[in-house]
Amino acid sequence: MQALEQLLREVQEAELRLDPVRVGGTITEVGPSAYRVAGLSRLLKLGDVVCIDGDARGAPGEVVRIDAQAVTVKSFDSRVQAGVGHLAFRSRPMRLKPHRSWKGRVLNALGRPVDGLGPLLEGPRSVPIDAEPPAAMRRERVRRPVKSGIRVVDFFTPICAGQRIGIFAGSGVGKSTVLAMLAGSPGFDSVVIALVGERGREVREFLDDALGENRKLAITVVATGDESAMMRRLAPKTAMSIAEYLRDQGESVLLIVDSITRFAHAARDVALAAGEPAVARGYAPSVFSELPKLLERAGPGEAGGGSITGVFSVLVDGDDHNDPVADNIRGALDGHIVLDRAIADQGRYPAVNVLSSVSRLAHHVWTKEQRTLVMKLRAMIARYESSRDLRLMGGYHAGADPLMDQAVIFVPKIYEAMGQSLDDQPSADAFRELADTLQGDKGAEPGRKE
Repeated sequence: MQALEQLLREVQEAELRLDPVRVGGTITEVGPSAYRVAGLSRLLKLGDVVCIDGDARGAPGEVVRIDAQAVTVKSFDSRVQAGVGHLAFRSRPMRLKPHRSWKGRVLNALGRPVDGLGPLLEGPRSVPIDAEPPAAMRRERVRRPVKSGIRVVDFFTPICAGQRIGIFAGSGVGKSTVLAMLAGSPGFDSVVIALVGERGREVREFLDDALGENRKLAITVVATGDESAMMRRLAPKTAMSIAEYLRDQGESVLLIVDSITRFAHAARDVALAAGEPAVARGYAPSVFSELPKLLERAGPGEAGGGSITGVFSVLVDGDDHNDPVADNIRGALDGHIVLDRAIADQGRYPAVNVLSSVSRLAHHVWTKEQRTLVMKLRAMIARYESSRDLRLMGGYHAGADPLMDQAVIFVPKIYEAMGQSLDDQPSADAFRELADTLQGDKGAEPGRKE
């Protein structure tokens, strides 16, 4: 039986490598990043790959619309390198052959190396770039806690292996630093990073400075902001396919996508080019079906396999957390960490708003006593923050409200204990480190000012 299965896999691989029949058509219309091909309408499906005959650069395109006269193809290149009358042929489906030796390498969205370190070693089997999520009833349960090394995360929003969590932040609030700290977490076998729509300058800065020594453990897929919408839309899928391969090898994988919002922007551009109507702030309906499909591919694998812990940064446009994309992603994830600009302006980093952040799997991490403690500290922080204006106006008087007195004494020290930078050592036990910080306040009496 095993020999027959091996033979079947080899036959399937050969079918993917070979093109026994070339099927093509004629380009009838060319736009800035899309073109129309006549003669293929009855032979192609949405998502099929088309290549222009004689294109030396070999940039493929994807079928995004089909009608009786022609198909619309969106090119992965920033500009279409063809004219009216050129031939275009159906090509093989886009697939990857990941390998563990890819760690430390940098790839583009097509899976081609861009770091100048030579060709990639191919793995024994190919995987599709746009795979289906695992079946819900065959997935493992998410229960194993993982230490992120970030005190405020491990204390207030702990993460489990196989969890999907979002980092919600506006621009310039310290999102990349938090992601770099997560990339250095010791609880994972592999790290896969997708940098989507980043500035070219920031890519080297993130890899060399933010990741540092951890770069050699990470496989990075890059699609910068100047690349086509198709490349920015493809990059997270390529990273997800690599993570799925490593997960199927039994590894615990950390997948970081920065940012999923720019993936949504690219998907919007493709959908509008295909003629879809804009229904919510310019987003087409297909964007809100692509997002959960991508997010669902992360998570635990089938029984006996590994898991993908997904960390998806969400760039909140205009600091509006009710943006359609942010709202849709928040509902699809297993938790969210909110970075607050007001906290960053106070010089507190990571700028995590613990009152707005939540982990839906925290009950698998906390003991009963820890859960009680976290809830009490949340209540204390909420009381402290809600009374900020009152205290600034001088309306607070010690002794009138014991809970307020405790909040005024302890909350600033909690904030100090939760502070952490990229240069600090990863946290080993957030609860113990907070207790050590507050050790001198054991005897503090309610109402007593320091």
